[in-house]
Amino acid sequence: IDALIRTKFDLVLMDCQMPVVDGFEATQKIRELEKTTGLHIPIIALTANAFEEDRKRCLAVGMDAYLSKPLRREQLVVLLKQYLAPAA
Repeated sequence: IDALIRTKFDLVLMDCQMPVVDGFEATQKIRELEKTTGLHIPIIALTANAFEEDRKRCLAVGMDAYLSKPLRREQLVVLLKQYLAPAA
């Protein structure tokens, strides 16, 4: 979160199971910061949890997309193209 304050990022790949602040709490903090900046940073969840309820939880806290491990490169490429597409 501190890095997002200091540096502009086009996208975040969010690990949902980080040790100090998990990806869910981090996403909520990022979304709160966005309210002050007016910007939106796409957040793609990356998690070993592959159940539908896990996907729903990720989206409910404000993540834009969800990928479960093992990660398939094709899935990542599709999402990167979607969220990093140049503005028309």
